[in-house]
Amino acid sequence: MEDDIKEMYAKAKKAFDEYQYWPQEKVDEVVQAVGWLWQKEDVRKVLARTAVDESGIGVYEDKLAKIKTKTLGTLWDQRGVKTCGLIEEDKARGIRRYAKPIGVVADVVPCTNPESTICCIGLSTLKTRNAMIVSPHPRTQKSSYLTVEYGREALKKIGAPVDLLQCIKNTSQAKTQELMAHCDFAVATGGAALVKVVYAAGKPAQTVSAGNVVSFVDETVPDLQATAHKIMLSKIANNAASCSSENAVALHAGIYDKMIECLKKEGGYFCNAAERETLRQCMWPDGKTLNRDIVAHNAKFIADLAGLKVPETTKFLMVIGEKIGREDRFSGEKISPVLTVWKWSDFDEMLDRLEKILDFSGKGHSVSIHTELDERRVKLALRAKVGRVVCNMGHTAANSGGWGAGLPFTDTLGGGTWAGNMTSENVNWRHFLNYTLVSMPIPEVIPKDEELFGGYLKKWGPD
Repeated sequence: MEDDIKEMYAKAKKAFDEYQYWPQEKVDEVVQAVGWLWQKEDVRKVLARTAVDESGIGVYEDKLAKIKTKTLGTLWDQRGVKTCGLIEEDKARGIRRYAKPIGVVADVVPCTNPESTICCIGLSTLKTRNAMIVSPHPRTQKSSYLTVEYGREALKKIGAPVDLLQCIKNTSQAKTQELMAHCDFAVATGGAALVKVVYAAGKPAQTVSAGNVVSFVDETVPDLQATAHKIMLSKIANNAASCSSENAVALHAGIYDKMIECLKKEGGYFCNAAERETLRQCMWPDGKTLNRDIVAHNAKFIADLAGLKVPETTKFLMVIGEKIGREDRFSGEKISPVLTVWKWSDFDEMLDRLEKILDFSGKGHSVSIHTELDERRVKLALRAKVGRVVCNMGHTAANSGGWGAGLPFTDTLGGGTWAGNMTSENVNWRHFLNYTLVSMPIPEVIPKDEELFGGYLKKWGPD
């Protein structure tokens, strides 16, 4: 049966019209019902297996765990949050804030996370009394469609409008563009090319940036092997399909040799100059476009494809960082368990290099640092044009939410204006609301010049 986008929007709008005035307790019940079903083990097994089989990328066990973590984490971030009616009152200023839904949201989903992205965005749109229509990636249509069908099953069980969640069954670029043009708002998880397509639809939208995480490790780290273990676990998670995966490590000269050995003990294979060139030719056959056949595959698969002989126990490949930009693609995002290694002795100089790296690939996304010096964390946060700085943790375990980190759970990471996005935050329920402010009279206060210009007048005078 052919998808009729206009009809799907009409159904979503009808469901939204019913749902938009529901009280908080009923909305929270809806969210719990859908979240409960999505996190059930039998459901997760179906979704994870379908996603891996369809796409041919990623790791089944990692997806199985991720669906649960993202679903429960999104619910955890929403606990006790008011999204209906009066949500805030400032009596001193005479202001009351009322939360309002947006309407029908188009959710454009990537093949790297065709299920967990729907869980995160779906729970966020339901929490804010919106409807959602999913446009799946062509490679993972079935897994995205199944995810939405499970959500509809949960809605039906509690008597909520099932058309609050819908999914295009047979996707295409034309249908995606038509969907975004019809809907009231769009959220798209994908790279720079998708950002342009989304904004061309002419509707307000939340988009994301490409990742190219550089992870600093300095001479103050007390346990380099433990740090190497964190980086390894983060790097190989889901075969590095995540935009939060470390794409490079920047190692201080004082611990460089020891850290390389620690990374080797964790399953890293350091390519020599000839092997590096062989790998480069495999990963970028035309010199500029990343080989789709290596994306989110394990290190041994990539090595075999390139014709490299590496131990069976190899978990990730390492190459020296040489140049920055188009002439050395290893300085950019690789979406694979391949790690570029940079060496530094002057922190400010490495920050200058980081700026050039991010200008080439990953501006707006995230960076990581392992250090005991808070001044370095602060300097990195002030200098780097990114939305997140993850400290002393594996990046994928924290950047988009983690039980040992305070960042909001999501699969959709804003890159701010640096990446052409509306926000640099982790996209969640906060980004699917409108607000109405009610203003009441308060005692009039007109400030005197001294209150506004006191410091200036004292220093420079009135003339």
